[in-house]
Amino acid sequence: MTSEHHTETRAQRIAMVALFAALLAAFGMIPKIDLPLGVPITAQTTGVMLAGCMLGARMGFQAMVLFLAAVALGLPLLSGGRGGMGVFFLPSAGYLIAYPMAAAVAGMVMRALAGKHSSPARLAACAFAASVAGGIVVVHAFGVLGLMLLAKLSFVQAAVGTLVFVPGDLVKCALVALIVHTVARGLPDWRFGGRRL
Repeated sequence: MTSEHHTETRAQRIAMVALFAALLAAFGMIPKIDLPLGVPITAQTTGVMLAGCMLGARMGFQAMVLFLAAVALGLPLLSGGRGGMGVFFLPSAGYLIAYPMAAAVAGMVMRALAGKHSSPARLAACAFAASVAGGIVVVHAFGVLGLMLLAKLSFVQAAVGTLVFVPGDLVKCALVALIVHTVARGLPDWRFGGRRL
């Protein structure tokens, strides 16, 4: 690999990380639905799942860290125009902090399940499973911990409270699967989950 090709590849990776961080911000433009639990329903976890499935564990993780760093600096990128360090001390903070790990897990599962020559339908099924693992299991595990620590709920209260998000999250998983299927048909060489071709 030449130095020029290596530089180009690195530049492309940086661009993809920045693109998916921006995509997550775009999902934040969709209005949130506030719940008494103190955790809003937002579309942004769709971007988390998509980053893991499309970019893979490492780049998906990096995209989420970049996004959260921008939020911490005060940019109003969260749904409802929220930003700043204060959002990391709200009852919803656990869900938010989970984003990098959720994208990483989704990427790892996607890579493990997707073969080198998988059909678009198989890749869509892999994306759904990866989205459930990262976007539901990981995000809700962190979310429950956040509710216990910051909202002072018991484990049972937090676990039951977070169940309200699951039906909508399953719809998001299906949407990610549909997007992956569409991309796989149009761009068959895309390295879903960072898999090797």
